[in-house]
Amino acid sequence: SGCAGMDLATAHTVTLLDSTVHLLPTTSDSANLGKQSALIVGRSSTTLTGLFVLPGVVDADAVGNIAIMAWTPSPPCTIPAGSRIAQLVPFLGPQKDPATAELLPVRTGNFGSTGTPSIYWAQNISHQRPTCRAILIQSEQRYPLQGILDTGADVTVIS
Repeated sequence: SGCAGMDLATAHTVTLLDSTVHLLPTTSDSANLGKQSALIVGRSSTTLTGLFVLPGVVDADAVGNIAIMAWTPSPPCTIPAGSRIAQLVPFLGPQKDPATAELLPVRTGNFGSTGTPSIYWAQNISHQRPTCRAILIQSEQRYPLQGILDTGADVTVIS
């Protein structure tokens, strides 16, 4: 019928009271996908209401309820049961080798069911800003100064 995917509806009425990401259960089960994987995306009309659906992938071997990751920058936000806020866009993922597929454990659950997430890079945040000492020279005059570095700036202002 020309639709890119299948609508996902929320299973329960939920009120988001903060701006964190929330998992919203749906009325859909991953068994409905057959042997396909699917991309979860928000409906454009959902974004216009101030509710943002984070994209996600449902693997072909996923088992159980499909959940939507959503957040709002302007809480509180109430989402009534049955609200079609996202859609599944199916696709064929890589095919498993039948000889080794039986050796893999069946996954149960979602969101981290393939193992503990790892953080590969972290940066300490402090109240100090990166600074640089410099000397400006004009004719015979020397002007020592210390400035704050801004790696995103493409202009330097000295006053």
